[in-house]
Amino acid sequence: MRLKQWTKNLLLFAALLFTIDKHHSLHDLFMAVAAFFIFSLLSSCGYLLNDSLDAASDRKHPTKRYRPIACGELSARAAQSIALLLAVGSLACSFLLGTRFAITAIAYLATTMLYSYSLKHIVILDLLALALGFVLRAVGGAYAIPVGISPWLVLCTLLLALFLGISKRRGEIVAVSRGRKHGRPILSEYSSAMLDQMSTIVTSALLMSYALYTIQSDTAHAHNSMIVTIPFVIYGIFRYLYLIHRFDLGEAPDEIFLKDKPLLINIALWVVATAIIFLHPWR
Repeated sequence: MRLKQWTKNLLLFAALLFTIDKHHSLHDLFMAVAAFFIFSLLSSCGYLLNDSLDAASDRKHPTKRYRPIACGELSARAAQSIALLLAVGSLACSFLLGTRFAITAIAYLATTMLYSYSLKHIVILDLLALALGFVLRAVGGAYAIPVGISPWLVLCTLLLALFLGISKRRGEIVAVSRGRKHGRPILSEYSSAMLDQMSTIVTSALLMSYALYTIQSDTAHAHNSMIVTIPFVIYGIFRYLYLIHRFDLGEAPDEIFLKDKPLLINIALWVVATAIIFLHPWR
C-alpha cells in the first residue's frame, strides 16, 4: 500500500491553507483529514493494482523485487481483491463529503486505473496522467471543505506535478544507463536530453506562474505580502534540481521529501509564512 507515498496526498490540505483566513471550523478540518485518508486509500488501490500488473518486471529490479507481490509474499489475485474492497469502501465514504468530492474521487481512481492498464505505456500521456492525479487531489481538497477552486491552484499544481514526474523519469533513465536497475518499457521513448528540455520549460513556467499568482491573483490583491514567499519556492525547486542532478535521486521523490532536511525546513517555512500572511494581512 506504500504508506510513505501517502505524503503526496498532503496536497489535499492546500485549499485549507490558502483559505485559512476564513477561520475554518473544526468540522472543516475534520473534512480535510477525512478527504486525505480517502484519497490515500484510493492511491493504495492504484499501487496494489499496479504492482500486481508489474510483478514480472519488478522481479528484475534491484529494490522493487522485494515488494510483497514481486517476491511472492502476496498473490496478485489477493492484491486485486484488497484493492477492490478499498476502492468500494473509499468511494462509499467519499459521498459523505459531498457529491462533487465523490465525483472527483471517482475521477482520480479512474485516472489511476487507466494509468496502470494503458497510459503508463504511452509517451507524454504517462506524465500528463500522473500530473492529472495531483490536480484532482488539489480539487478534491477544495471540494471537501468546501471552498472555491482557484485556477491558479490548478495551474501551479499541474506544473509542479509535471516537474516531479519529468524528474522521476530522468532519474529512472540515469539509473538504467548506469546499470543500477531494469527500466520500464516507456523509458525507451525518452532521453535525458529530451527530459532536460522538458524540465527547463516546466520549471520556468512553474516559477512564473507562482510569481504571477502572488502578484496578479485575487488572493494577491487581498494579501499583497504573498510575494515574500517566492524565495521559498525558488529555493525548493533549485534544491530539488540540485539533489536529482548531483546525487541522482530523481527516481524517488518521496525519499527526497521525507529525508532531505533543508528541503523539509524550507517547505515548513513556506507553510508558516503563508499562514501568517493570510491570517495577518499587511498593507
